[in-house]
Amino acid sequence: MARHIYSCPLRWSDMDAFGHVNNVVFLRYLEEARIDFMFRLAPGDGSPSFSGGSVVARHEIDYKRPLVHRHEPVTVESWVTKIGAASLTIAYEIKDAELVYVRASTVVVPYDLGAARPRRITQEERSFLQKYVDDDKDALAA
Repeated sequence: MARHIYSCPLRWSDMDAFGHVNNVVFLRYLEEARIDFMFRLAPGDGSPSFSGGSVVARHEIDYKRPLVHRHEPVTVESWVTKIGAASLTIAYEIKDAELVYVRASTVVVPYDLGAARPRRITQEERSFLQKYVDDDKDALAA
């Protein structure tokens, strides 16, 4: 099983009044990693995969420990835990070499922007996603 690795910089504006990264900002980090995974890497050599858009149907996020601003980026590891007919679930860890700060998951629905409605996952998309599947529930619970 492969994991998508995204190096996410922390910005000074990410901090809240308590001196650590605000809880809402973590969703932005997940979004950056998800976009990098689905829309930059998947299309590869001109593939139309995921280029039509997608919508988030659900987020779950567990905050494990506070993250304070620093110059070193955090790593966002992403992998797929479920592929359905018209949705997929992506799991994440936001971490560095020593600590996990967040564990999360997102249900994503491919979307046909022209028709303004959800669409099914194509075979090409499924093949791409399959390389990142790990349905190990214990990894998310730890």
